[in-house]
Amino acid sequence: TIARGEEMPFTISKDAQGDTTNYFASKAVKNPIDTLTKAETVEAERIYLISCGICHGKALDGNGPLYKGGEGPYPAKPATLVGDARYEAMPDGQMFYSLTYGKNTMGSYASQLNRKQRWQVIAYIKAKQRAGKATAAPAVVAKAN
Repeated sequence: TIARGEEMPFTISKDAQGDTTNYFASKAVKNPIDTLTKAETVEAERIYLISCGICHGKALDGNGPLYKGGEGPYPAKPATLVGDARYEAMPDGQMFYSLTYGKNTMGSYASQLNRKQRWQVIAYIKAKQRAGKATAAPAVVAKAN
């Protein structure tokens, strides 16, 4: 059975200081939300903009108001979620782990977002990453004369 409010359990606990075993184990966890409806996408975008966009930017480019190209009060550039192969390749479960427990300079969002909201935000980010790849201009190849 699942306790009330535990509709999307995540059974991986936070690693002990200096350990990364569970962080790497979280790669195997699949997002229980395959796709978002139009209404869910609107809600996930709203949640992203409120909770994540302040650092990661509206365009998911790591340039939110707290960073502002290095001119903001936040000294370290947040992750570029769209356009950086490292984060585009990051599995959903590892993103969820990072949102739940925090990673590096990013704190935990477990007290601000419930599990469903965290999974929805990850589905939103992954959709934006796919859209970014689909709209990327093909490389121009110069013809040899």
